[in-house]
Amino acid sequence: MHPPELTRRQFIIGASAAAALMGPGSLAAAVAAKPATARWRGFNLIEMSGWMPQPRFVESDFALLAGWGFNFARLPLSYWCWSDPKDWGKIDERALAPLDEAIGWGRQYGIHLNLCLHRIPGYCINEREREPEQLFSGNQPASPRALAAAAHHWEFLARRYRQVSPERLSFDLLNEPPFMKDQTEYVAICRTLISAIRAVSPDRTIVVDGADIGQTPVLGLLRDNVIQSTRGYLPKMVSHYTAQWVPEREFESHEYPSWPMTDNQGVRWDKEKLRAELITRWQPFVEGGGRVHVGEWGCYSRTPHAACLAWMSDMLELWREAGWGWAMWNLRGDFGVMDSQRSDVKYENFQGHLLDRRMLELLLSH
Repeated sequence: MHPPELTRRQFIIGASAAAALMGPGSLAAAVAAKPATARWRGFNLIEMSGWMPQPRFVESDFALLAGWGFNFARLPLSYWCWSDPKDWGKIDERALAPLDEAIGWGRQYGIHLNLCLHRIPGYCINEREREPEQLFSGNQPASPRALAAAAHHWEFLARRYRQVSPERLSFDLLNEPPFMKDQTEYVAICRTLISAIRAVSPDRTIVVDGADIGQTPVLGLLRDNVIQSTRGYLPKMVSHYTAQWVPEREFESHEYPSWPMTDNQGVRWDKEKLRAELITRWQPFVEGGGRVHVGEWGCYSRTPHAACLAWMSDMLELWREAGWGWAMWNLRGDFGVMDSQRSDVKYENFQGHLLDRRMLELLLSH
């Protein structure tokens, strides 16, 4: 879970591709024919996750990822960058030039790109009330028009990029669906969007975020040959210490973070607790043949650096054991390895940025 749009300095600053993630596929026979390669590991690049005139990605980010040995970038996108909530049917193709450019850089530098609709017509984890109609039912019925518009935008993107190899480009349907008592509605939404994409680009690798803001596997999609994206933010008393955009009820404690740490209920959070919350609960999905990737994770810059690195080390070891890839939120900024403005880090001047070398080396070791 990351800050809402426009509240951060975010603008300052193919089956073989699926097999590359980690482990067995959702269709055992298909995956058996495709040997696994390296995991997808990298960062979220967030230039188009909110809205501003002519947002642009930065070529040097792609060069850095490749130079360090990372192979993946997730691009959270807001449809507001190329459309308008007042007219979901209208798409300004000129506004997609920065995305075209990023896809070119991904190809140039050997970085697999994953396009995710961080804000899709009818829904965003941040300020969903700003959408004119709702994709998910809540206090009002879900809107068929919102679902049709969401499918229209994915069909358009699938058509625009249909010539890009699945080894270079995948699609993540929508970012962090809401908490839900029943997954039936979410499964139906996902299948509508999957159908819109596959009607145009049948071989495209598709990623679906887990339910409950990415934390819960969706067993109803096991046979749809999609990868599911989870999160690495627990416990939020460590990962999001003092973050004002996180609902109060989601913090386990407000004490000064350490790692391991005991929460307000007397529960000790350590590596084994993380295993239970982040790995074991996904086992039914994995044992059913599902593939998992950690689409977002990281630690807010207000958490003490020592606690942050100790927590990150346990997370990375668990994902390496499970064979799961990951994408950190973000590269530059409050969760990143550069320009994070931590008060307790001795930064290295690096190509015009302040680099947290210890954090980078920890990531590279896993």
